[in-house]
Amino acid sequence: MNGNILLIRLKSIGDILFTRPAVHAVREAFPNARISFLISRQNAALLEGFRDVNETLALDQARYRSGNPKAILVETFTLLRRLRAGRFSLVVDFQGYGETALLTWLSRAPQRWGNVYRKGRRWAYTCGVPRNDRVHPAEWNLSLLQQCGLRPRKIMNEFALPKPALEEARQQFIAFGLNPERPTLFIQPFTSTPFKNWPLDRHLAVAACWRDRGKQVLFAGGPGQRAALEPARQAGFQISFGSLLLNAGLMNLSTVVLGGDTGMLHLAVAMGKRVVMIMPSTAPGQGHPFQHPDWAITPARGRPPLVSSIASEAVIEASERALAEMVRLA
Repeated sequence: MNGNILLIRLKSIGDILFTRPAVHAVREAFPNARISFLISRQNAALLEGFRDVNETLALDQARYRSGNPKAILVETFTLLRRLRAGRFSLVVDFQGYGETALLTWLSRAPQRWGNVYRKGRRWAYTCGVPRNDRVHPAEWNLSLLQQCGLRPRKIMNEFALPKPALEEARQQFIAFGLNPERPTLFIQPFTSTPFKNWPLDRHLAVAACWRDRGKQVLFAGGPGQRAALEPARQAGFQISFGSLLLNAGLMNLSTVVLGGDTGMLHLAVAMGKRVVMIMPSTAPGQGHPFQHPDWAITPARGRPPLVSSIASEAVIEASERALAEMVRLA
């Protein structure tokens, strides 16, 4: 197949990153194809690190949430024109939601593969595979391809941070008074799901331990988390509220990345960074660090799966162990 291929995954950061091995598998199978990726506009910058993608199609979902009929019609017809103009020979819908199933069908591609969450959406695909929640999301994306006839070979999970983003991060790193040559702990304390958040005071305890041992610490969060991260600022730690790619660059310059089950931690894994991910469970189907379930720290057996039950000492030990691994590899 040397034509045009469209891949679809609108959100969220972690789930988009979980398509990374499958995207590479598609490129490996069709080296001469033009690969486009349909994604929500708010996450479009993420695709700058997907080397196998030739074109980004960004859907402005904010227009649909606005309730403005004219804006909705303009966005819809613009996207439909681009889908038809793409003349796609294959569309792969990794998301499987109602809107992505419809867009897959409207593309008129002769081959339409899809992740089927509900039986009623099976009609949109020439090859629709029922979703299996018992496997890691990245492994499921690969399985979808395989069940539709593509045989992935070498599994690669690599995010290529753009050089301008890394240079901007290096300048910001130095502006924070940090030395790229010294061990640094990058902490992303908050996720988008409150029950996945480990208490901030325990993140601060880990940070204080690293600082007391002469190591550097950098916190990060979204623009709307300034108030929530005020205790970290008052404790004397630097905090980045930068863009996704800027914070990715700061993670790249750090030694160990600590946080919950959130897209930024999965981005760190895709950049080859050593992470310590605090999460409720690593049961099948959970999004633990891809290919590294041992990098996750979970509640002890016999307890409710609440991350708040994890003691600071356990995370301190895990982060120090991660640092020791990185020192041995250096």
